[in-house]
Amino acid sequence: MDEPRLLLSLTVPPNLEEAIIDWLLSSESRSGFSSFPVNGHSSEARGLTLAEQVSGRKRNIRFEICRPKPEVDTLLEKLRQDFPKTGISYWVTPAENFGHV
Repeated sequence: MDEPRLLLSLTVPPNLEEAIIDWLLSSESRSGFSSFPVNGHSSEARGLTLAEQVSGRKRNIRFEICRPKPEVDTLLEKLRQDFPKTGISYWVTPAENFGHV
């Protein structure tokens, strides 16, 4: 039976999109990932530009990576080392099923 997988979600500032793509493509795993634009919303104005405060949203890029727990742990460790204090947010959720049809 395959090892259970986790879904790692990264929310990345747009200026880091290409760097994260390159970083993920060069990671040790051969698994792919998805990326798409997202808008963040918060009543907290800290870190928002004036335009973002007026529009009520912060544009970001979301990356989703589904991998076994040891790979997710390794990626997060490398992320902290390679992209410190860059405003990247992440969360990890269990992936109940994973496969291809």
